[in-house]
Amino acid sequence: VLEQAAKEMTNCNGSGMSVMEMSHRSKAYDAIIKEAEADLRELMNIPDNYKVLFVQGGGSTQFAMVPLNLMNKNKKANYIQTGQWAKKAYAEAKRYGDVKVIASSEDTTYTYIPKVNKEDIDPEADYVYVTLNNTIYGTHYTADKLPDTGDIPLVGDMSSNILAEEIDVTKFGLIFAGAQKNLGPAGVTVVIIREDLLGNAMDFTPTMLDYKVHADNDSLYNTPPTYAIYIMGLVFQWVKKQGGVAAMQKLNEQKAKILYDFLDQSELFRGTVVPEDRSLMNVPFVLPTDELNKQFIKEAEANGMVNLKGHRTVGGMRASIYNAMPIEGVEKLVAFMKEFEARNK
Repeated sequence: VLEQAAKEMTNCNGSGMSVMEMSHRSKAYDAIIKEAEADLRELMNIPDNYKVLFVQGGGSTQFAMVPLNLMNKNKKANYIQTGQWAKKAYAEAKRYGDVKVIASSEDTTYTYIPKVNKEDIDPEADYVYVTLNNTIYGTHYTADKLPDTGDIPLVGDMSSNILAEEIDVTKFGLIFAGAQKNLGPAGVTVVIIREDLLGNAMDFTPTMLDYKVHADNDSLYNTPPTYAIYIMGLVFQWVKKQGGVAAMQKLNEQKAKILYDFLDQSELFRGTVVPEDRSLMNVPFVLPTDELNKQFIKEAEANGMVNLKGHRTVGGMRASIYNAMPIEGVEKLVAFMKEFEARNK
């Protein structure tokens, strides 16, 4: 995708212009944004009664947009706390209504996905909120662990696992995803929202934070992040060439298995997540001492493997193996881990 974008940097689709030079209301750009939406709809099997929006502000702005637009009937919402981003979303939503955490795995520093029974959900909640993949802590929701919310809309933050594993869009009232993990460069956020949830924003909701405004204007109410959307469209085309989301999931499962299988038999390295909730995207692991952790990170970097330092709340290391990471990258990491273990037993 990067190589294609480089070739088209000054002349996209024979227009004689870079995407960055195009008017967002031109025919040339209209074709780019419409194709991106159509490809995403195809990849995720998005039904016609859902709108696809391309907005700005990252996933963090969605922490406010969700309650401003959806917490409108009873001013209540339920949140499941599975990590730092879910915690931040909850803290933001509390500013706008009666928000309760109905399940949390904070007691073990988020090493598992907490179970939720239907009776745990407030029948008056306007929505239930989950974070589908937890980047820092390396947990994720499998389809069977998603809470059964009945008629209450389920909201899902898919910022770090969108297009990485198959998901049934119809189980959700709203899905959002910041682009920068699996979709493209930072600057654009995808929102997939069921049409019946539009048009009920709180009275004081800023115009730019009203989903209906973006839906009514086909994501062109103001100048969108045109270049980020263009790159994202190229990524959608790339995923289609790989065989779609099902093929990506199969490859991601293979990559994750290589790493988890090594961690499970290692005498020195240890994974930090309960096996049934392990993420396909983010694999945290630790060594017996902080000194060894630091040594491993330093030596790995010298061997061309960067960004392996874990989050401060977990420590140790974290390997992020998003869609763009080839299987060879994971094999190289495991080979280095084996060699490091042999030297440091």
